[in-house]
Amino acid sequence: MSVQEAAVAGGEALEVWIDQDLCTGDGICVQYAPEVFELDIDGLAYVKGPEDELLQAPGATTPVPLVLLTDVVDSAKECPGDCIHVRRVSDGVEVFGPDAE
Repeated sequence: MSVQEAAVAGGEALEVWIDQDLCTGDGICVQYAPEVFELDIDGLAYVKGPEDELLQAPGATTPVPLVLLTDVVDSAKECPGDCIHVRRVSDGVEVFGPDAE
């Protein structure tokens, strides 16, 4: 079983963040999961907090709701900038995205 499969199967808490330095502004993530991602006026994608607020601090993370896990993972897989990182909250290990094991 891969790290990714183990994280999903174990129901571990996951969080997501976007590296704006690599973001191409294509908005694919917003199409997949508008509840989690949003394009700002600068044309880059950011994660949104639980209260729907845009989190613009570098490296800002937001929880991945289990019901949106597939959409968030698809966003990370399809992102042309390879800038979406999904990691386990418990140990910070990236399970989906460019640095996934």
